[in-house]
Amino acid sequence: MDFVIKAGQLLLSLSILVILHEFGHFFFAKLFKTRVEKFYLFFDPWFSLFKFKKGDTEYGIGWLPLGGYVKISGMIDESMDKEALKEEPKPYEFRSKPTYQRLLIMIGGVLVNFLLAFFIFWMVLYSYGESYVNVEDAKYGLAYHPLAHEIGLNDGDVITHVDTFKVKSVRDIPSHILLEEANHLTVKRADSTFVLPIPEDFGKKLLDQEVKTLAQIRMPFVITNVLKGDNADLAGIKTGDRIVSINGQETPYFTEATKLFAQNKDKRVDIGLIRNNTDTTVRCEISDKGLIGVHAKVDFFEETVTTYGFWEALPAGVSKGINTLVSYVKQLKLVFSKEGVKQIGGFGAIGGLFPPTWNWGAFWELTGFLSIILAFMNILPIPALDGGHVLFLMYEMVSGRKPSDKFLEYATIAGMVLLFSLLIFANGNDIFRAFFK
Repeated sequence: MDFVIKAGQLLLSLSILVILHEFGHFFFAKLFKTRVEKFYLFFDPWFSLFKFKKGDTEYGIGWLPLGGYVKISGMIDESMDKEALKEEPKPYEFRSKPTYQRLLIMIGGVLVNFLLAFFIFWMVLYSYGESYVNVEDAKYGLAYHPLAHEIGLNDGDVITHVDTFKVKSVRDIPSHILLEEANHLTVKRADSTFVLPIPEDFGKKLLDQEVKTLAQIRMPFVITNVLKGDNADLAGIKTGDRIVSINGQETPYFTEATKLFAQNKDKRVDIGLIRNNTDTTVRCEISDKGLIGVHAKVDFFEETVTTYGFWEALPAGVSKGINTLVSYVKQLKLVFSKEGVKQIGGFGAIGGLFPPTWNWGAFWELTGFLSIILAFMNILPIPALDGGHVLFLMYEMVSGRKPSDKFLEYATIAGMVLLFSLLIFANGNDIFRAFFK
């Protein structure tokens, strides 16, 4: 069920982004009286799932969900339809239009995606605001990945600064270590505060071991709901119980308990509980997923919430969009390393970003994030992408000479080979992670 919900969110998100991206091209093409032969969501090699024609344009839905396209008359694109180019240019064709009009047609999709991201972030901040648990309010401290223990961090420590950056949320910590190449951490341990140096190879180790969560807020494992008929219910565990040990090993916090559950999959264990201030023990079976069938309390700490009025959210949304773009561009440098290249993912990795339950706030925030990525990736100067066409148009504007149709044809083929190779590699990484890790 989790897979279905995530896949549904991914499909809806990408469909919205692709349709609006292609509409950007379509809008400027129509504005400059350029004929659009096709407007498709998804690709339609050999056949389409649905189509109809209105005016000069065929609208439809293809069967291959890898994007979408508009086919513009008189343009060499991924369709590789060159027959019309053998004839004399017609007034309604792309190749007959002034350079500035062709440029606007090509950047229309990217422009719409950027504007869409800013609009989504604006509406999300207005509707939901921003909320997080401030690390200063984490009275039980933080729990860390084993790699963090190797550099001297202990569970219960609180990282207050990464270099000079003041940490607010635990999400800030790995991003600043990786993207800003931080040198040291300021750590609060009990009543003392000290500076902990970050080894030069720490970021590479995080990438190599594909660490998703470097730190998380520690909290007791207090049960708020027991799933009827599941293992915990059969063992007699009740709402309000607090798990404090497993097979005699103390687990005062949620992270310790879940770690031991994962180590004892498909086994029966003795679970120590505190129930109404009294110690008790039950014997419970752990599933093959390391679960016992309970929900844990997560609202031990008061969240820091920032709310925005309608117009206040506009500049905040634009700022969030710009910061998202800057952060994503910085992440690209990580790809050019043997550790970073393993992080490249395809549709599986993207789908994994969505929550397992339908949450409109999370859905729209991720859609805004993906809109930024789609815009940036499309403007890269790679033939077959919008950025490749823009590059050739800029060359034409500067030199006064238009690249030959044969050159554009070969460049488009090379670009398509590169893009399909990256697509296969990225989704191959997903398959490898799913079956071998």
